Amino acid sequence: MDFDHLGVATADATGLAALFTELFDAPVAHEEEFDGMSVLFLELGEGYFELLEPHEGGAVSRYLEDDGPGIHHVALRTDDIEGALETARGAGVECIDDDPRPGAWGHDVAFLHPKSTGGVLVEFVEH
Repeated sequence: MDFDHLGVATADATGLAALFTELFDAPVAHEEEFDGMSVLFLELGEGYFELLEPHEGGAVSRYLEDDGPGIHHVALRTDDIEGALETARGAGVECIDDDPRPGAWGHDVAFLHPKSTGGVLVEFVEH
């Protein structure tokens, strides 16, 4: 597996994208409305910042209410998301998603529960 992106919850994806573009020379690589959120991917060499701005209820909205803005998840790229989930289950890790589901940018995704991964919400991404 390889690093794919770092998900950041924010109330202002456009403003944060402007700041990160200036600070890190990280241009917007992809932008879309997905699952009740504005989602912006900023290109950073071999990976991305994924900025998540919710417009309606959902997991990221609850995260912002409970924890405020900041790092939401880390995503790892895999060529075999079903195999990655099977490996995780075999290691005793609780999966949020039993099966891959559609994610932003047309990718298949699946999440691992942070209580099983040292407090880190891990996302598997298959392009």
